[in-house]
Order: sequence, then C-alpha cells, then structure tokens
Amino acid sequence: MNDLSVAMLAASLPDKRQVAVSFSRAASSYDSVAELQRDVGHELIARLPVGLTPQRWLDLGSGTGYFSRVLGQRFGHSQGLALDIAEGMLAYARPLGGAQHFIAGDAENLPLQSNSCDVIFSSLALQWCADFRAVLSEAHRVLKPGGVLAFASLCVGTLSELRDSWRAVDGQVHVNRFREFQTYRQLCADSQFQVTSLHNQAHVLHYPQVRQLTHELKALGAHNLNPGRPEGLTGRARLQGLIGAYEQFRQPLGLPATYQVVYGILEKTR
Repeated sequence: MNDLSVAMLAASLPDKRQVAVSFSRAASSYDSVAELQRDVGHELIARLPVGLTPQRWLDLGSGTGYFSRVLGQRFGHSQGLALDIAEGMLAYARPLGGAQHFIAGDAENLPLQSNSCDVIFSSLALQWCADFRAVLSEAHRVLKPGGVLAFASLCVGTLSELRDSWRAVDGQVHVNRFREFQTYRQLCADSQFQVTSLHNQAHVLHYPQVRQLTHELKALGAHNLNPGRPEGLTGRARLQGLIGAYEQFRQPLGLPATYQVVYGILEKTR
C-alpha cells in the first residue's frame, strides 16, 4: 500500500477527537447494547495462544473496561493497563477495576515505554485509527520480544445493508467507512511482526426494525462520524425511504446487520 493510498484512506476516516467525544458520551449506555462487542471480544480471547502468562498486559481501546476485567481474571496477578482515547470511558471503567492503571492515550502514539508489555489485546477499537501502520509500529515497540498483539477490527462490508439502503435514498455519507481486509493483510505482512493468524469473519445481528439498529449505533457511540456526513436532522421522507429500502433485506429472523470482523494474532519475534 503506497503513501498516497494511506493518506487518502486517512482523510476518509473519522477525526479521532470526534471519536473520543462520541464514545465518551456513550459510556453509560454502551454496555447495554454491546452484544456484538462482547461476542467479538470473547472470540478474540479464545484465539489467544495457549499458555500465555504475561507479567503485564495492555487492553488497547479498553472502553468501559469489560474486557479489562475479563483479562484481569484470566491473567491473575499480572499487571493490567487499560488505555483509551475517550476520557469518559476511562472515568466509567476506573471504579469497576480489572486493570491497575487506566491511561488516556492514542494507539498511534502510545504513552508507554518500549519493551514494557507481554500482551496487547484490542477488540473493536483499531478501526477508528487512520494510520494502522503506526498502530502496528507502536505495538511492536511496546511489546517485549516474544510478546503478542491480538486484535479484532472492522473492514469493508460492515453494515453493508445499511449503507446500500442509504444509497437508495441519497448520495451522502451515512455509514462509517472501514479498511479493506486486503489492506490489513498487507500492512500486517509489511510490519515487523510475525503473523500467526489473520482472518475475516462475518457476524450478523438481526433487528425487528431499522430504528433499533440506528438507536443501538448511537448508544454505542458508533453512529456516523465520517467526513462528508450530512449535518442536522434527517427528514421524515428520507427516513421513510431508508426504511423502505432496508425492508428488501428482511429475513425470517429480522433485518440483518452484517459486521465483517478481522481477527489478527501477531507475534514480536525479536
């Protein structure tokens, strides 16, 4: 992937300051609608190499701290770090424990010493980082030799039903953009990591009506954050157009919402 492609992708992704504000606001409602996030995170934990006994682990993009608490239980007396760009999420998570330290920081520029962690776990956070190459470089710097980066992220194809339905209504940007799976593959291959596994898996949720999906995205803080998104309220006619278009996707279980999840396990060999 050349530098021009990286720059073009970065320009199309949300401003991280807006991401931080949006997720901070969603801290209190997030866990009530985070079914997908829990499923993906537990799947990522199941993919961790057997026998890991880290002295120090990092939950990168820790959010409400749900998986910081899971990791704290899994790794016993090891030291846990929970890091997130959203101050509101950290404030929510801190009283609930799980990690020993809660740190405000950016995955593209980690405020941590080199060779200081044995495991970096990141579930559904790195899709918001414009420079994934920098994320990999920073993770490699912070990990000790033999350390593991385990991440789950989103790629193109996520919320394709919602995107296609909006396209039938107008030409504006209504759904968050994500990287191609091939971009993840290439950037991981070009990194200093040894790629143990890298897979793309579809997770499909179903909803009775469109409004349940859009409400959930807002409660998660994951509603439309992209450059070029429409400003102000959406009119009744366009909403009705969206509902009508989405109905074409209806299945016996309801209206599908597909998430294309990238699972990666990378090792720092030296």
